[in-house]
Amino acid sequence: MKGSTYRRCSCRDPKTSKELGTSCPKRNSRNHCTYSVRQELSPREDGSRRSFARGGYGSLKAAQAALDHVRALLGLADSDDPEGTELIAEMLAEVSRERSPLPEVEETRRRLNSGQDLIGSLTVAEWLDRWLTGKRIRKSGLNRYETDIRVHLKPRIGNRRLDRLRVSHLSEMFTDIRDANAQIQEDNAQRRAAIDELATVPWKGTDNRARRKAMKAAIDEMPPFRRITGPATRQHVKATLRAALNDAIGQQIITFNPAAHVEIDPVRKPKALVWTDERVAKWEQTGEKPSPVMVWTPQQTGSFLDFVAEDRLYAMWHLIAFRGLRRGEACGQPWSETNLDTHSLTVSSQLVQDGWEIEASDPKTDSGYRVVALDDDTVDVLKGHRERQDKAREKWGTAWVDTGHVFTQEDGSWLHPGKVTDLFERLVAASGLPPIRLHDLRHGAATLMLAADIDIKIVSDTLGHSDTRITRDIYQSVLPQVGRSAAEATAKLVPLQRKAEAEKAARKAAKKEKAKNAGKARCGKPKDKAKAQAKAGKKAKRRKPKK
Repeated sequence: MKGSTYRRCSCRDPKTSKELGTSCPKRNSRNHCTYSVRQELSPREDGSRRSFARGGYGSLKAAQAALDHVRALLGLADSDDPEGTELIAEMLAEVSRERSPLPEVEETRRRLNSGQDLIGSLTVAEWLDRWLTGKRIRKSGLNRYETDIRVHLKPRIGNRRLDRLRVSHLSEMFTDIRDANAQIQEDNAQRRAAIDELATVPWKGTDNRARRKAMKAAIDEMPPFRRITGPATRQHVKATLRAALNDAIGQQIITFNPAAHVEIDPVRKPKALVWTDERVAKWEQTGEKPSPVMVWTPQQTGSFLDFVAEDRLYAMWHLIAFRGLRRGEACGQPWSETNLDTHSLTVSSQLVQDGWEIEASDPKTDSGYRVVALDDDTVDVLKGHRERQDKAREKWGTAWVDTGHVFTQEDGSWLHPGKVTDLFERLVAASGLPPIRLHDLRHGAATLMLAADIDIKIVSDTLGHSDTRITRDIYQSVLPQVGRSAAEATAKLVPLQRKAEAEKAARKAAKKEKAKNAGKARCGKPKDKAKAQAKAGKKAKRRKPKK
């Protein structure tokens, strides 16, 4: 196929505005004209011609190097490979049309041999769709990815070319999310204020009814209440994009992952706090929780378990409170993996809530598969629960749904995790105890184990954590008495002179006080009867009058 380099003068006739071309008087000047290249490409399927053309080179040498580059790219496809020839020709035509840099020869060779796109025209939205289709994870995880992609990623960066995605683009995206949060909060505040004002307008009276009607119309025109995109959600959006781009790197579509380098606000996880007497008193006055994550003391946990002792699901509350099972793990625990003779159960499945639908699933991580030891009291509780379940099976007869789960509905069917949470909240409210979430029972179990000086590795394995650092990071709160004991033990390790002198003075004062009390006792009690009589005789002799 033909290709050439040539000089070109862009000067125009001031009268006709036509290019002067070879008639330009300055054409022979050394630095006046620029050089251009043109290379014929294979024709399109309809027979029309196409070519690579580019100008603006400052020297013939530079133009010739560009032409050689184009010819090297054309030479990547064998003469008996019409598909490869067509792909390279289409790539060069697009590069010429968009005036983008010529791709590297070796990079293009690698892409051609691996069946990838030769040019990075793939958009972020197209890749995210392709990536999501190929994911093989549980439904709830797919739905979470799909939400991140549909709500946040596609609207903001979906139209960008995948190979041209930069860190700055992602920084702009998260800035836009923060700005949208501010607007949502303002809209919510305006709508709330309008609703509160509407509640103050009386119902009776023509003027009041007209005013209420106008206010309702205005409220209907306002944006509905919306949730902001919090720090945790932003982190998850970043994680979704990072995972998708990592797979693109693995398939050699791109070589850089900007999501791994963009900085966003960190998530400040709330720390678990214990319901001390002072915090309970403040909660009773204000109704406010000191932290979203609260833990009961052992006495409060015992009070709750006593309160729900007759509840049909008491064994579940007991198991979560003492052994720290997650809600889904407790709902999906089968009897086949519960060995009361060996005092253990194996966590091997769970019920996962997706929206309001539920599905059985494996534990989320390998560390979720674990054996949990059971104490004697918990074993007795589970045995009693099994006996009551056997009676219920006989009562329901053929209508019994044999799921094989430890904890079920009255007819043996699956427990809905959402309904379990609702029931727990109602029981806590009825008990009069300070509020905690169902998951906080798990926090309480971890705190109790740490307070009992159980090795951190055993606590981590019981909870199903993959690393003991996770256990330490989450469960830093301890019961008040444990913290005080630790403080006292620490203080005793440091010898202080003023402390020693104070203790010495205290011992001396105590000794002096003891001696004083002993003297008083001797003065008030004669040693024996003989001495008392002698003393009384002397006194009588002194009183005898003289003759």
